[in-house]
Amino acid sequence: MQSVAQYGRIVARAIAAGIHNEFQLKSPYDRPKEPLHFVSGVSGFSKSLSKSNHSKWTFGDDAYFISRNKVADVIGVADGVGGWRSYGIDPSTFPRTLMLACERMVREGHFVPQSPANIIAAGYSEMVEQKVPTLGSSTACIVSLHREERTIYSANLGDSGFLVIRDGEIVHRSTEQQHYFNAPYQLTVPPPSLDTQWLSDSPDMAESSSFKVQDGDVLMLATDGLFDNLSEDMIVRSLVALHDQRDEERIQHAARNMADYAYQLSLDPDYMSPFALSACDIGINLSGGKPDDITCIVARVTPQSDIFM
Repeated sequence: MQSVAQYGRIVARAIAAGIHNEFQLKSPYDRPKEPLHFVSGVSGFSKSLSKSNHSKWTFGDDAYFISRNKVADVIGVADGVGGWRSYGIDPSTFPRTLMLACERMVREGHFVPQSPANIIAAGYSEMVEQKVPTLGSSTACIVSLHREERTIYSANLGDSGFLVIRDGEIVHRSTEQQHYFNAPYQLTVPPPSLDTQWLSDSPDMAESSSFKVQDGDVLMLATDGLFDNLSEDMIVRSLVALHDQRDEERIQHAARNMADYAYQLSLDPDYMSPFALSACDIGINLSGGKPDDITCIVARVTPQSDIFM
């Protein structure tokens, strides 16, 4: 009789354990997490034109794209090198062509979301292999959000860049790449006669990174025209309120205010800009903002259900 009772207790424990395990499996903490998306806004200025006078995807010699496909949301910027004007070459053509090529690859699904460096390399290769190559040079920075993985993958070549803000702090950022002061890494297609006179870096030199993101994270991707005029503290203070915002108009408004803030400071001769401070650090006596083309993309990380309702 005792053995029967003992057996009954063993069976009861097994049943209870099974119920407990089933409950654990059905716990909301074990359910697949919802895919994440970017809700984005973009704004910018040309240093030589009014803010309202720009072509699609360009601000002066800067270019950008915002695209998505079934797997990822992808944003990118490129900053053309203005020195080409001295040789009769439009500096805006190279970055615009590069960003158009990258956007098309994303839209058509001809890329791996985990490797945005390959998008830059493929776009650059396409330009080099044209019958009439697109001459010029630019920096390039691309960030890809893999929705299901809830992870951003980035590739940055030069002094454009991005940062991620969470709970009022920068939790992830790109690293600036320069050969020397104000001489960033850059992709270049020079005319044969100037082949050795220009900086030219391989797409393989792009810095790559990955980072797990979450609902409420705010990402800003920009060209150096913004970073040279706004400190990171200024950027964080301007964007921290977006943590609680999901509306696309609010995010567009934030991008517009950020670009305008940088533009106004770039024209202030008495402002000690980040660019001026960097110059002073290496013994160059410089003050004021840095007039430059400015492109700013602001993207809030948002659950899929908040976008497609």
